[in-house]
Amino acid sequence: MAPARTSPDLSFLLDHTSHVLRTRMTAALAEIGLTTRMHCVLVHALEEERTQIQLAELGDMDKTTMVVTVDALEKAGLAERRPSSTDRRARIIAVTAEGASLAHRSQQIVDQVHEDALASLPADEREVLLRALGRLVTGHLETPAEAPRAARRARQAS
Repeated sequence: MAPARTSPDLSFLLDHTSHVLRTRMTAALAEIGLTTRMHCVLVHALEEERTQIQLAELGDMDKTTMVVTVDALEKAGLAERRPSSTDRRARIIAVTAEGASLAHRSQQIVDQVHEDALASLPADEREVLLRALGRLVTGHLETPAEAPRAARRARQAS
């Protein structure tokens, strides 16, 4: 006999909603030829001059995934690696004019996917949900626990 639950399965609730949201985001961005990682790199690279390593940290990507992502952006003419204006040893990811235009379009798509998800809730519940999640990610669930075997981690929000 299985043990009785004494509280709601928060892991399932968060994992499932996150997974479905990611699949919807992936499908919506694919319509304009971007992946979620490409969107993340473009948007963060437009905010300020950033190195590939800084962008990888912001997007929670390992080095290999970041290289593949930037290679795809370069191949599509959306970004390029350039020397940093402040550190000649560093290389930054510079977004092209075409990449900037696509980043603005992709941000509209991302915002719409988020709005659509939240629209399934009454307005007062949306505000409560967002406040509660904000408190969790800046409080109790801000820092992952150390474990002998690392848990697989989903990509962070862009």
